[in-house]
Amino acid sequence: MSEPSLVDYHCHLDLYSDYDRVLQECINRNIEVLAVTTTPAAWPRNKELSRGAPSVRLALGFHPQLIAERIDDFGLFERYLSESAFVGEVGLDASPRFYKSFDLQLEIFERIVSLCAAASPKVVSVHSVRATSKVLQLVSDAVREKKIVVVLHWFSGSNAEAKRAITAGCYFSVNHQMLGSQSGRVIATSIPIDRILTETDGPFTAMNGRPACPADVQFTLDQLADIRGVSLREMRERIAANADVLDQYAAGSLHSAGSKRKTV
Repeated sequence: MSEPSLVDYHCHLDLYSDYDRVLQECINRNIEVLAVTTTPAAWPRNKELSRGAPSVRLALGFHPQLIAERIDDFGLFERYLSESAFVGEVGLDASPRFYKSFDLQLEIFERIVSLCAAASPKVVSVHSVRATSKVLQLVSDAVREKKIVVVLHWFSGSNAEAKRAITAGCYFSVNHQMLGSQSGRVIATSIPIDRILTETDGPFTAMNGRPACPADVQFTLDQLADIRGVSLREMRERIAANADVLDQYAAGSLHSAGSKRKTV
């Protein structure tokens, strides 16, 4: 029996030093990738780089850590937004290093959420470091009204915030570093199985002393299957089906009747 595709729902493909090799591996193995960008200025190059890679979904992003120094790029975000149903990486970062720009981050993220809701449907991969409650406050109406779908990338909030996000209708993309902590494993166990996705956040995470690549989501799948007490096959099928639901939403269909994702 053929296996469902692997899914890396948050990866910075354009930032690998060996981009061509990583992309070719995704193509050869039919690995489904949400390739996020950190600044809208990178959008045209990323479109060109990913041409001919049908398993790559390209997301338009404006990383909160870059907003202060790249604020003039926001006009590009508005210009390119109509070109993709996927948005990311966007969000809020209230960690000490970036807290000084938090008010500006809030202003820009609120505008991004509003723009995405007006241009619905959009699937939005969200960074929420020390800012989960504020993120949820800003996205809840649009998520509830199904104008956007929010995927909380590498969730690091509290159990209470995770419950709020689940109630709000958010998805979660999980990587192996999140599962390296007890709190991360507890949250990964609590997420409904139809709201969970795998990610690497490569090349910003490491695997065996090298940047993690999309194929490394296999390790995260192994971990998830173990902590949730399901078979690896079931976990892989569920992740692929969840990504397929978001693909169909992005294409304008909210009523998926099962996965149509390719198998390899």
